[in-house]
Amino acid sequence: MTLRLYDTASGQVRDLQPVVPGKVGIYHCGLTVQAAPHVGHIYKEVVFDVLRRWLERSGYAVTVVANITDIDDKILAKSAERGVEWWAHAYEFERELHWAYDVLGCRPPTYEPRATGHIPEMLEMIAQLIQTGHAYPAADGSGDVYFDVKSWPSYGELSHQRLDDLEAAADADPRGKHDPRDFALWKGYKKESEPATAAWPSPWGPGRPGWHLECSAMAGKYLGDEFDIHGGGLDLRFPHHENELAQSSACGRPFARNWMHNGLVTASGAKMSKSLGNGAIVRNVVQRVRPIELRYYLVAAHYRAAMEFSERALEQAAVTYERIEGYVRRAAELVGEVDVASAELAPGFVAGMDDDLGVPAALAALQGVIREGNRLLDAGSAGDELRANLASVRTMLDVLGLDPLAEPWASRATASNELSAVVDGLVSALLDQRQAARARKEYAAADAIRETLNELGVTVEDTPAGARWTVVPKHEVRRGAAADVVPENSDAGQ
Repeated sequence: MTLRLYDTASGQVRDLQPVVPGKVGIYHCGLTVQAAPHVGHIYKEVVFDVLRRWLERSGYAVTVVANITDIDDKILAKSAERGVEWWAHAYEFERELHWAYDVLGCRPPTYEPRATGHIPEMLEMIAQLIQTGHAYPAADGSGDVYFDVKSWPSYGELSHQRLDDLEAAADADPRGKHDPRDFALWKGYKKESEPATAAWPSPWGPGRPGWHLECSAMAGKYLGDEFDIHGGGLDLRFPHHENELAQSSACGRPFARNWMHNGLVTASGAKMSKSLGNGAIVRNVVQRVRPIELRYYLVAAHYRAAMEFSERALEQAAVTYERIEGYVRRAAELVGEVDVASAELAPGFVAGMDDDLGVPAALAALQGVIREGNRLLDAGSAGDELRANLASVRTMLDVLGLDPLAEPWASRATASNELSAVVDGLVSALLDQRQAARARKEYAAADAIRETLNELGVTVEDTPAGARWTVVPKHEVRRGAAADVVPENSDAGQ
């Protein structure tokens, strides 16, 4: 089955047909590094990381370009509030974005160009648009340059809107424009309110690029005039991506074959944003749940669906992932390392991923394979069948960036191995004492040891091979659900 993706421009799920067979070029809009990223920001990064992994697993050579917008009005305003240089402010939060990439297991883009590093390409595009009658310098002497939306009859094709139905944004500055809906390609330098370092020379006077122009210039430089997928959050469809498409097309560039937009993360029904005071900063969230659990939470929904962020939903996702991880670690203890690269994927997983990156269907198939693996574990199997099952499970998890035994998660787990060894030794010593008490028929003492472990979140299960212990997921303990998963005390009366 060929990978099929929903294309925003056509409104259809279509077969992916790369410009160059066997290769896929992806551009997705990176962040304006004005502040630390929240969960709504990083959701897009996780979505496109999964897309990249699936394309690579399907045999494609993938190039991913994600820009950094390191100059804009908000960066200038917030840096001025803090009393720091705008470029220092931007770099600080660019590093914070990279940290969030890494902590959630996202592979870095193939290229990550900064807007300020591509001024020549932007000036070249502006000059071409002016020459062909699609742009004009403002007549008020401000140094601004605008795209003439009426000069491009197809304007609105991406967001399926008619130009006559559109109104200028409420905060749009109409000065110097032919039409209030025209958008800025170049912003003239404002000496009274902007630092001199935030302006570059141009034929129309010193200034800086408009936001929309940046992405067109950088996508074209690194992926060519036509490339396969352009993506970002649904909120970027209009006006940002609409404007990108118009100005690039007006320059004679076919631009993106497919437009891919992920749904928004909301909080209390509103788009997650710092201006609403509901931003869940990534650095803070991963203090409450493990990063891999946050990634599972973000991966589990279909990428086009809206996601309501809540602590309850996050806890439930963490519990589900801990069960998946528990199977992987128990099976790996029995069969050791497996060949993930050549393992077979469940047909339902493949079908789900090829159907518009349908992760929910893929996860359902994964859970089916895990149930079979747990059946093998319960039967005491440690042979080739369990090995093949584990390899398949780990391969599917790797596609989603969730294999606990792969990087970066394996290294992070290794860092806590010394503490784990101490815990294992202490629990084993208590279980030895419990077994000795049972042998002496001191059942009250045995019960007391078991109850102590239960209170600490350690469950004990007696098996023919001896006592087996596991840690109850911390979220279940916090919700008082531990009684549902802890076996009944069986020491008394034996």
